[in-house]
Amino acid sequence: MLDVLARANADVLRQFAASNVLLAFDFDGTLAPIVAEPKAAAMRPRTAELMRRLCRRYPCAAISGRAVADLRPRLEGLAFVDVVGNHGLEPGRRGAEFASVVAGWWPVLERSLAPLRGVVLENKRFSVAVHYRESREKRAAKAAIAEVARELEPLRIIGGKHVVNLLPPGGPHKGLALTEARVRHGCDTALYVGDDETDEDVFALEHAGLLTIRVGCRASSRAAFYLRRQRAIDELIERLLALRPAPVRQEGKTHARRPTRAAAAAAAG
Repeated sequence: MLDVLARANADVLRQFAASNVLLAFDFDGTLAPIVAEPKAAAMRPRTAELMRRLCRRYPCAAISGRAVADLRPRLEGLAFVDVVGNHGLEPGRRGAEFASVVAGWWPVLERSLAPLRGVVLENKRFSVAVHYRESREKRAAKAAIAEVARELEPLRIIGGKHVVNLLPPGGPHKGLALTEARVRHGCDTALYVGDDETDEDVFALEHAGLLTIRVGCRASSRAAFYLRRQRAIDELIERLLALRPAPVRQEGKTHARRPTRAAAAAAAG
């Protein structure tokens, strides 16, 4: 992995900024710091202001593990072209099917895990997050979650920072969500920033026109680049703002200048 903000890698950001690019971001741990209480998660005011400007110069998407209804209020005032929740499951055509699966899990989860001290169940309708950050016995909590998950199989399990995500099998993931958003908005390239195991579905994509950035350097990650810490998201956004001209206003609409085909080809490799 390479430091995306290092001087030696300046041309990489320049090429993508000059292309017809979609910018996509995870929320927790990426746009917003990780906090002990998930309900309290929010962008710092500086990040929110930078994102407000960024959304006027580039098409931007948020792709999060949070439910869309939970995520949207945290993005209030920001003109994202797409907001995807539940690790790529929401919105989608199979919502009723996934909701039915999760509803069937819930009595088992409440009976087996809710009594455990420091373990919190979060029903996101299309998936479940089992938080154990506050547990004093984290190993035991993880073991209990794994045992219950075996009882609920088949399902998809995605780990995280003191959380285990339980997803219905066969559903779309963040990688597919990003690909569909890029095509839907007519973008040739995409830049994605994430911080956790669930973001590896994006980092593992094989597309010449994809720039993947992980918050925090980890040798096992498939991301090509990294940011040293979460607060560095502000510097990344500032760089992207500096690399694209200010919006042009025409007939009451605001938009950024469309990049040339040559620039798009350069970013795509």
